[in-house]
Order: sequence, then C-alpha cells, then structure tokens
Amino acid sequence: MATGSIRPRFITFEGGEGVGKSTQVRRLANRLNTHGIPVVRTREPGGTPKAEAIRSFILQGKPESWGVGAEAVLFAAARLDHVNALIAPSLTAGKWVICDRFADSTRAYQGLTGGVDDKLIDALEHLALNGNTPDLTVILDMDPDIAFERVRQRELEEGIPAIGDRFEKEDLGFHRRLRDNFLAIAIANPGRCVVLSADTDEDVLAEAVWRAVADHFPDLGQEGLTG
Repeated sequence: MATGSIRPRFITFEGGEGVGKSTQVRRLANRLNTHGIPVVRTREPGGTPKAEAIRSFILQGKPESWGVGAEAVLFAAARLDHVNALIAPSLTAGKWVICDRFADSTRAYQGLTGGVDDKLIDALEHLALNGNTPDLTVILDMDPDIAFERVRQRELEEGIPAIGDRFEKEDLGFHRRLRDNFLAIAIANPGRCVVLSADTDEDVLAEAVWRAVADHFPDLGQEGLTG
C-alpha cells in the first residue's frame, strides 16, 4: 500500500474500565505499522511527562475531595500539554496518533456521570483540543459486570493486588451510568464514533476494529481492508 497519499489521522479509543482499550490500541498500531504507516501510540491522562505527573496525582485519588469539577480541570490541563507537546506535532509530522482515552472520557466521567456543567466541559474541551478533534473514536462497549470480572481474573492470573485506582473503586451503579453515557456520546456524534461490542474474543474484536478503521478511511484502499 502506498502511504504517501494517506494523510495522518487521529484515532481515540473510549469505554469503561476493563473493556480492553489498551490491547486494541496496541494491536491497531502494530497493524498500521505493517502497512508502512507511522503511528504514535499514547494514552490519557498522560502521554507527556507533565501529563503523566497529573495522571499519577489523579488516579491516586488525591484531588477527590476537591470534587469532580476540579478533576475535570486537571484532566484538561494534562490534555492541553499532551495535545501541544505530542499529538499536534505528531500529526504535523505525518504520523497517525492512536490514543487510549481522550476528551470523551472527561465528558463521560466528570460531565455526564459526575454532573459537571456542560458549559464548563465544553470550555475546557475547546481550550485543550485547540482544533485537534479525533477523526475516529472507537467506543468499546461491555456490561460492567462482565468487564470487572475480567479485571479480577486478570489480577488473579498476574498476581496483581486488587486495589483499583480512583475510578475502578466506584460502584457498579456508577459504571452502568458511565456505559450509558459513552453510548449517548456515540449517538450524538455518529460521524466520528463507532461502537463495538468488547464482549468477544480479542482477535475477533481486533478484526472489527480494523474493519471500522478501513471503512472510515477509504484512502487506506482495498489492501487496508484485507491486509
């Protein structure tokens, strides 16, 4: 596949806890690489040293007592540095960027689920993105009961203490509302978002992701569909 005529794209993965976003980000990046497409793989919060420091602070639960509005501001601060220092320069350099979570997570977690006013979420998003809206957002959907059972099984297999971060500690009611709110974001943004069931085999899901990417970006060509 000739890659010179394929412009760089910004793809984000969203969804609740334990749905397999990180795995699918890695697999999609590797597959694009095999077709000669340069890819930057990153995550939120994080992706740059400053943003990673904010990530650690948030996920340890330190600002929890400040309220969800403060969390939204911190996420936006991390996102602003992430966009300016990594995402925008990578796209300008002709590289595709694939990100594990982005602005939709703030809207779903702190906004729709946490109750932060839409106007604040909109303002923070406008400031942090500075026009760098994802070309495609893949929302991985799964019943939270199943997702958390997968997380517990993985923790047992890998010997990871079942501590959980700031958001994994929320009750299932929170995560059910969160799931509904990610689906609402998809409905509100049909041109950008695609919803895929994550309650399936990892390989099957990877193929569904690849098909969604190829369908969304026709300039990948027929080889992109089958390679």
